Amino acid sequence: MMRSRARFGAGGLVLLSALCLPSASARDLDQDQALRLRQAGVIQPLEQLVRSALARYPGARLLEAELEEEHGVYVYEVELLTAGGVVRELELDARDGRILKDEEDD
Repeated sequence: MMRSRARFGAGGLVLLSALCLPSASARDLDQDQALRLRQAGVIQPLEQLVRSALARYPGARLLEAELEEEHGVYVYEVELLTAGGVVRELELDARDGRILKDEEDD
C-alpha cells in the first residue's frame, strides 16, 4: 500500500512539473532550420535584429542568441551584457523584430 502511494505521489509531482514549466511548449531550432526559415522569408536575419537590440543598449556586447518556436511564433532569445555590467535578456519576434520582452537576467 505504501508503494502505490509513492507512485501516485511521484506521478503527481511529474504532472505538476509539466504544468508549471512554460518552456515545455518552446522548441529550440538549430542553425539549419533557421537558415531555411530565413531563406524562405519567414524570419529576419539574426544579425539585423541583434544590431537593433545592441542599439538599445549602447556599448553592450552579445553573449548568446537562440532561435525558438513558442506557440507557433518564432522568437530570438538574446542575452546582452550592458556597458554597466548588467545582463539583459531580450525576446524578439523573429518575423518583424518587435521586442516581446526586455528584462534583467537573474
